[in-house]
Amino acid sequence: MKLILAIVQDKDSKLLSSEFIDANVRATKLSTTGGFLKSGNTTFLIGIEDERVDEVLQIIKDSAQTREQFMTPPVHLDTTADSTMSYPIEVQVGGATVFVLPIEQFERF
Repeated sequence: MKLILAIVQDKDSKLLSSEFIDANVRATKLSTTGGFLKSGNTTFLIGIEDERVDEVLQIIKDSAQTREQFMTPPVHLDTTADSTMSYPIEVQVGGATVFVLPIEQFERF
Protein backbone atom coordinates (compact mmCIF):
# COMPACT_ATOMS: atom_id res chain seq x y z
CA MET A 1 0.00 0.00 0.00
CA LYS A 2 1.01 3.56 -0.67
CA LEU A 3 -0.31 6.93 0.44
CA ILE A 4 -0.36 9.50 -2.34
CA LEU A 5 -0.57 13.16 -1.33
CA ALA A 6 -1.39 15.26 -4.39
CA ILE A 7 -1.57 19.05 -4.15
CA VAL A 8 -3.24 20.74 -7.13
CA GLN A 9 -4.71 24.14 -7.90
CA ASP A 10 -8.41 24.53 -7.09
CA LYS A 11 -9.07 25.02 -10.81
CA ASP A 12 -7.98 21.43 -11.46
CA SER A 13 -9.60 19.76 -8.46
CA LYS A 14 -13.09 19.20 -9.89
CA LEU A 15 -11.78 17.46 -13.02
CA LEU A 16 -9.31 15.41 -10.99
CA SER A 17 -12.01 14.37 -8.53
CA SER A 18 -14.21 13.20 -11.43
CA GLU A 19 -11.32 11.27 -12.97
CA PHE A 20 -10.68 9.51 -9.66
CA ILE A 21 -14.35 8.50 -9.48
CA ASP A 22 -14.27 7.16 -13.07
CA ALA A 23 -11.14 5.11 -12.27
CA ASN A 24 -12.60 3.80 -8.99
CA VAL A 25 -9.92 5.57 -6.93
CA ARG A 26 -11.04 6.60 -3.44
CA ALA A 27 -9.65 9.97 -2.44
CA THR A 28 -10.14 12.35 0.47
CA LYS A 29 -10.21 15.97 -0.66
CA LEU A 30 -8.89 18.76 1.61
CA SER A 31 -8.98 22.48 0.96
CA THR A 32 -5.49 23.96 1.43
CA THR A 33 -3.69 27.25 0.80
CA GLY A 34 -0.08 27.94 0.03
CA GLY A 35 2.55 28.23 -2.62
CA PHE A 36 4.16 31.22 -4.24
CA LEU A 37 0.88 33.01 -4.93
CA LYS A 38 -0.76 31.92 -1.67
CA SER A 39 -3.72 30.78 -3.72
CA GLY A 40 -6.34 28.13 -3.10
CA ASN A 41 -5.21 24.55 -3.53
CA THR A 42 -6.75 21.15 -3.02
CA THR A 43 -4.86 18.28 -1.41
CA PHE A 44 -5.98 14.75 -2.20
CA LEU A 45 -5.14 11.88 0.17
CA ILE A 46 -5.23 8.53 -1.63
CA GLY A 47 -4.58 5.11 -0.16
CA ILE A 48 -3.83 2.81 -3.10
CA GLU A 49 -2.38 -0.60 -3.86
CA ASP A 50 1.24 -0.60 -5.05
CA GLU A 51 0.34 -1.86 -8.52
CA ARG A 52 -2.05 1.08 -9.12
CA VAL A 53 0.36 3.89 -8.16
CA ASP A 54 1.49 4.55 -11.76
CA GLU A 55 -2.15 4.66 -12.91
CA VAL A 56 -3.04 7.26 -10.25
CA LEU A 57 0.06 9.33 -11.05
CA GLN A 58 -0.92 9.37 -14.73
CA ILE A 59 -4.45 10.53 -13.86
CA ILE A 60 -2.98 13.38 -11.81
CA LYS A 61 -0.52 14.31 -14.55
CA ASP A 62 -3.28 14.38 -17.19
CA SER A 63 -5.70 16.41 -15.03
CA ALA A 64 -3.47 19.00 -13.35
CA GLN A 65 -2.14 21.24 -16.09
CA THR A 66 0.37 24.06 -15.76
CA ARG A 67 -0.67 27.48 -17.03
CA GLU A 68 0.73 31.00 -17.23
CA GLN A 69 -0.68 33.71 -14.96
CA PHE A 70 0.19 37.37 -14.39
CA MET A 71 0.83 38.54 -10.83
CA THR A 72 2.10 41.74 -9.26
CA PRO A 73 5.09 41.26 -6.94
CA PRO A 74 4.61 42.62 -3.40
CA VAL A 75 5.77 46.17 -2.65
CA HIS A 76 8.55 46.52 -0.07
CA LEU A 77 8.28 49.62 2.12
CA ASP A 78 12.02 49.76 2.88
CA THR A 79 13.01 50.76 -0.68
CA THR A 80 12.89 54.01 -2.63
CA ALA A 81 9.71 55.11 -4.37
CA ASP A 82 11.08 54.35 -7.84
CA SER A 83 11.88 50.76 -6.96
CA THR A 84 8.44 50.14 -5.41
CA MET A 85 6.70 50.47 -8.74
CA SER A 86 5.40 46.98 -9.28
CA TYR A 87 4.75 45.66 -12.73
CA PRO A 88 2.89 42.43 -13.39
CA ILE A 89 5.08 39.49 -14.23
CA GLU A 90 4.11 36.22 -15.85
CA VAL A 91 4.57 33.11 -13.70
CA GLN A 92 3.85 29.43 -14.26
CA VAL A 93 1.17 28.01 -11.95
CA GLY A 94 -0.76 24.80 -11.71
CA GLY A 95 0.46 21.30 -12.20
CA ALA A 96 0.73 19.08 -9.15
CA THR A 97 3.05 18.41 -6.26
CA VAL A 98 2.85 14.71 -5.42
CA PHE A 99 4.29 12.65 -2.58
CA VAL A 100 4.16 8.84 -2.58
CA LEU A 101 4.69 7.35 0.87
CA PRO A 102 4.83 3.73 2.05
CA ILE A 103 1.99 2.58 4.31
CA GLU A 104 2.73 0.09 7.06
CA GLN A 105 -0.93 -0.71 7.74
CA PHE A 106 -4.22 0.22 6.07
CA GLU A 107 -7.66 -0.56 7.48
CA ARG A 108 -11.13 0.32 6.29
CA PHE A 109 -13.96 -0.06 8.83
